Amino acid sequence: MSVLYYDCFAGISGDMHLAALLDLGVDYDELVLELTGLGLDGYGVQATRASRKGVFGVQVRVVTDPNQLARRDLRQIEAIIGGSALRDSVRDRAIAVFRRLAEAEAHIHDTSPDSIHFHEVGALDSIVDIVGGVIALDRLNVDRVLCSPVELGGGLAHCEHGVLPAPAPATLELLKGVPVTLGAVPFEATTPTGAALLTTFVDEYVPRPELIIHRIGYGVGHRDGPIPNVLRAFLGEKRGSDEERREFCVLECNIDDMNPECYDHVLERLFAAGANDAWLTTALMKKNRPATVLSVLCAPELGRTLTELLLTETTTLGVRQYPVIRAALAREILHVTTRYGEVAVKIAHHLGRPLRGKPEYEDCKRLALERRVPIHAVYAAVREALLSHELGVEPAPSSP
Repeated sequence: MSVLYYDCFAGISGDMHLAALLDLGVDYDELVLELTGLGLDGYGVQATRASRKGVFGVQVRVVTDPNQLARRDLRQIEAIIGGSALRDSVRDRAIAVFRRLAEAEAHIHDTSPDSIHFHEVGALDSIVDIVGGVIALDRLNVDRVLCSPVELGGGLAHCEHGVLPAPAPATLELLKGVPVTLGAVPFEATTPTGAALLTTFVDEYVPRPELIIHRIGYGVGHRDGPIPNVLRAFLGEKRGSDEERREFCVLECNIDDMNPECYDHVLERLFAAGANDAWLTTALMKKNRPATVLSVLCAPELGRTLTELLLTETTTLGVRQYPVIRAALAREILHVTTRYGEVAVKIAHHLGRPLRGKPEYEDCKRLALERRVPIHAVYAAVREALLSHELGVEPAPSSP
């Protein structure tokens, strides 16, 4: 499995991201040629060798015509990208980055995403940084994207709204639930653009990944500080094993006095904040009081954040935490075509062979409603489609 790992020890910005991927081996001439598919004029992309604290890499600068628009709204940017000659995969992912940015800004300014007018991010150089980064990532064609905890920096940042504390409000909004560090440099280390790229593409935040590293790229920033202002990116592969062993932690709390209707809200908040799993167990507490044990499985670096959520969103007075090691089978998503439509199936592998498949419930439910057939019929159709793969499939839910 090919993996791209962002080491954001000094933060990330749009130009640092593009520069790191160029240093990893993405062809500059091909990138520039593909960018012409945007259909925009008045810019040039400069990629040069540069260094910070003796660390050499690629530095990118997008030079633009000063008469270019300095601000655009989301609809304008979506129209530019949506009407471009870029590949579908690039168009969709680039639009997703800008929409994520708009949603963060809208939350801060108490308005709707379509009402947001991008200032710095709406300028031509930022559009080229983002779309160029998406093109470069698409060309690397990795199976999984991982990231370290993200350094945000500190001090003050100058922007269209004036002088704001760093990190910028939009950066913080985008990185809610993501492990971060603060204060390594006295300036804005991670920009809203960098945060939007990460939260759009990263599959998992891992402080200590287990990788076989093939190439390393350095994207050199335009600031200088006490640590090298570079984004380091590793291109490699995961160890060749079907069984993945990782350190996690479990959070637990006993609850006997909360309205049961609130559990749905709490579980949604936990998953949105990065929990890998969460479950409820019925228990008897002292004096034979019926209770519920709320358990959460998460990465160790999220323990404090999710503990805070449990303490504020439930009625518990305390949360237990203990480390665990999880062994998990390697998984991939296979899209199978049935007589009712396409269904995503999660395939588990063991000893180099596919072991079994689990259809995505939401796909089966959607097709059952669209085709007006029992959901069991959809599961049966998936089972038939998987026979050629010599796979079993988990049974359909039982009828009430």
